[in-house]
Amino acid sequence: MEKMIIGIDEAGRGPLAGPVSVGVACTIADFDWGQIEGVHDSKKLTEVKREAIYERAKELQKMGILDFAVVMVSAKVIDEIGIVPSVNRAMEKALVRLSLVPGDCMIKLDGGLKAPQEYIHQETIIKGDAKEKVIGLASIVAKVTRDRYMVQQSDKAAFLPYNFAKHKGYGTKAHREVIKEIGLSEIHRVSFCRNLL
Repeated sequence: MEKMIIGIDEAGRGPLAGPVSVGVACTIADFDWGQIEGVHDSKKLTEVKREAIYERAKELQKMGILDFAVVMVSAKVIDEIGIVPSVNRAMEKALVRLSLVPGDCMIKLDGGLKAPQEYIHQETIIKGDAKEKVIGLASIVAKVTRDRYMVQQSDKAAFLPYNFAKHKGYGTKAHREVIKEIGLSEIHRVSFCRNLL
């Protein structure tokens, strides 16, 4: 069987509110990246470019040319079990969704991430989202999915004062000031906000 190349990255490890999001992208070993141009570390791309790449990835997914899955874990669970176990839980669920055969995959992960041990071929790459396009794609689908979720939450009456659409839950000065003024919402990570209360 042809070896599949899997990229894994997360988005939203550090925000004060909202879920953490893990993206898993899957391509064949000799995938032609000309079919989805501009893939890079999601943080180095504009929101418009990330959205365009995400939509193109969905087209290629429908055509059976590549596959990806994104799983998010809520702020509540992050408070209960911690950020690292939450990332690992999301990663495991995303891998299951893609129905991969562990021995037929080469997994490339960003930063300090590690796949479950049954995936015997895996490599963790520092700044992997900038060095390996398959990790870059994972970072983009993770970030776009999370950003869209935070924009949707921003429109709910209870969350209007926080302006999640602007900062996506990250600890900007304006976001921290609102927390100090009115407290936390139900999608804030209490464990990340203790020094603000």
